[in-house]
Amino acid sequence: MSQGQPRRDEVQDQLPEAITYGDIFNVSGSLAAQAITPQDAALMHSAETRALGKTLKEGAAAVMQAAAETNEWAGLVDSRAEDSVVGEQGVAVAEAHLLGMNVTTEYVAGQAIRSVICPALADYPTDVTIGEALEAAAMTAGDKPVELSDAVAVQAAERQATGTGEISKGGVASAAQSAADVNARLPYSMKTTLGDVLSTATEDLPVEKAVTAEDARRIKELEASHSATGEVNSGGVGDAMEAAARANEQGGIGSRP
Repeated sequence: MSQGQPRRDEVQDQLPEAITYGDIFNVSGSLAAQAITPQDAALMHSAETRALGKTLKEGAAAVMQAAAETNEWAGLVDSRAEDSVVGEQGVAVAEAHLLGMNVTTEYVAGQAIRSVICPALADYPTDVTIGEALEAAAMTAGDKPVELSDAVAVQAAERQATGTGEISKGGVASAAQSAADVNARLPYSMKTTLGDVLSTATEDLPVEKAVTAEDARRIKELEASHSATGEVNSGGVGDAMEAAARANEQGGIGSRP
């Protein structure tokens, strides 16, 4: 053992319980309490390679691998076990092309755990608007219950779209705030999701505008500042805005017909 490497008993003291899916991903049910194992990480690595021809640098497989290695080193999971939720229900990686963006969503036991959004200029001839980016978030993080950070991000998006600093009554931002308020008092299965609120964002916004880098920066900043983790939600509103802004910048915003 190298001088700087912690002993197994030290790791066990620092990590009394195994890292679970619920600790690092927004999941529910039995999966949330399931410890992440080396077999799980290996399954996701294989799924990414089959679907994408490579593993994602910041994808689910990398995150799961780090957690699994910690769990295994601490002696909190059995690397030979075969009775995990993942082993029974499997993993999947899906790609979608939407509104000038490529969306990769990764699933474990049927639940979306991570989404990556990248610009895809060739597929979309016009600038991506704020409403379209919100609808992209409805696809990538549609099952996520609306929380305060989501509502704040949607409010910021509507303000950036209108340029007035006001929130329209009955609009998408108002709906997101109401959902976040009510969700705080409801069980998980009854919560309103991002998909419920954002799926018709282009129709619900009073005006539309192309997403700029400043829009994305402002929205991501506010989302992160109201998140329990201090970070934006994977595949959520902030990520969608950033991908849209990159697509618009690379294509020369306002220059396409």
